[in-house]
Amino acid sequence: MFRPCIDLHEGKVKQIVGGSLTDDSDQLQTNFTSDHSSAWFAQKYREDNLKGGHVIQLGPGNENAAREALDAFPGGLQLGGGVNLNNAHAWLDAGASHVIVTSWVFREGILDKERLNKLEKAIGKERLVLDLSCRQRNGEYWVVTDRWKNFTELNITHETLDHLSAYCTEFLVHAVDVEGKQAGIDLELIEILAKGSPIPCTYAGGAKRLDDLESVHQRGNGRIHLTIGSALDIFGGSLPYADCVAFNQQVA
Repeated sequence: MFRPCIDLHEGKVKQIVGGSLTDDSDQLQTNFTSDHSSAWFAQKYREDNLKGGHVIQLGPGNENAAREALDAFPGGLQLGGGVNLNNAHAWLDAGASHVIVTSWVFREGILDKERLNKLEKAIGKERLVLDLSCRQRNGEYWVVTDRWKNFTELNITHETLDHLSAYCTEFLVHAVDVEGKQAGIDLELIEILAKGSPIPCTYAGGAKRLDDLESVHQRGNGRIHLTIGSALDIFGGSLPYADCVAFNQQVA
């Protein structure tokens, strides 16, 4: 299934090459900056019944835009970026269906089970999505945090996915090596997720054509959702957003 996204940077809806995000603006590779507000996109997704998309705050200065999106599609969008134990409830109260967490549950590259336990108990696993975005290293996929710059000691395996599924209702996984580049999806990673995860996953990274939706649907045994960003015509690409909506209607 197609899952939409709203990526926010400096208060605007943008599509960027995620691995280029740093404090140095000269390093940032921006594929597209929209003239439309976050609420405009959220309203479009609401009209097309595209639940389960994610709003991601890429750095500071995005809270107002995030809240505007949630207001436009209450209960229809997940919220990620800077989420922790102190603000998770507030984002859910603001209209997020789920909160997405990555970096906060890691300390110095190691999964902090105490933090994860506290967060799961505070909001319930049914409202929590764990972001396991990863990069390849030595033939394996390792979770990366802090704007995808730092490798953790957690790799994507059946054991990892099975263990963490006790704390959340879904995984969000960006294939960072191809994310934002429209260079093709990482089918190897998708197959690992499909075979190893006992809960649904949303994969993001590299999608560029409608056939990618069919590939993910088949290779993922109908259990892996695909987020498409830069390739869509609503984000300056050539893939018709309307075709992706139609795909969902066909396979629903």
